[in-house]
Amino acid sequence: MGDRLDEMKGNLKSGAGKVTGDSEMEAEGRGEAGTAHAKREVKGAADQAAGKLEQGIGKLTGDEEERARGAGKEFKGDTQRAG
Repeated sequence: MGDRLDEMKGNLKSGAGKVTGDSEMEAEGRGEAGTAHAKREVKGAADQAAGKLEQGIGKLTGDEEERARGAGKEFKGDTQRAG
């Protein structure tokens, strides 16, 4: 959740800079929002990949619990990357 909050703060800072005519603040806010967004995307992609791998191992070994954990990780990755 921290990356989403950082992204929102960056967007607010950028908006405040735009409204006040402070181009430095606007650019700084865009940079912070972009960095937070990229971090969230990377974490989400990693969780998706780990989840798919865990599901595959569970399917291969017949371990339904591992398969379900993998599905949960993949879903977590999906939600991190959404929005």
